[in-house]
This record gives sequence, C-alpha cells and structure tokens, in this order.
Amino acid sequence: MAEYDFVWNDRLRIHLPSLKKDWDQYSEEEQSHLIERWELIRGRIPDLIMELERTINGKQSELYEEEDFKRSCVLNYEIAEQASRINDLQIWYRMNQELESRRHS
Repeated sequence: MAEYDFVWNDRLRIHLPSLKKDWDQYSEEEQSHLIERWELIRGRIPDLIMELERTINGKQSELYEEEDFKRSCVLNYEIAEQASRINDLQIWYRMNQELESRRHS
C-alpha cells in the first residue's frame, strides 16, 4: 500500500495530499512525485478562488437588495462559507512553498 495518497475534498473541490508519515521520511523520488502531482492540483486553485469570489459578489449584491431578515441571514451565512473556502484554498496554495523550502534545506 502506498505511503501517501490524494483524497478528494468535496468542500474545496480538489484532491488533497494524505501523507502516512512525516515529509522527511519520504525518499527524494517520492517527494518529487508528490510535489509534481500537487503542482498539477495546485494550479487549479486560483481559478477556484476566482469562481468563489464571483459567487460572493453575486450574493453580496443580492444581500444589498434583500429586505427579508431571514433571507439576509442565509445570504450572510453563504457568503461566510464561501469566504472560508477561499481562506482554506489559499492555505493549501501556499503549501507548495513550504514543501519546496524543506526539500532544499
């Protein structure tokens, strides 16, 4: 069985690495393979963030016009959820920089 995998995350709509051991315990070949695969996945993140930002903008426009309090609360919740996804995607996007710096140290 592989010592790592990439698992689909429905919330973020990308595969995320699932490592079975510490990064330093992987061979250079395994690290290179992980980074290569992650780079392909990571390349999609900016597009996903832009899509979520468009959704937020639409919901904010709708919220601006909304007069029903309950609906306003729902829209606020949905905006917060989309913003949380953006934050998580940004964290994962920066993950590669950390892996690369570890690899070269």
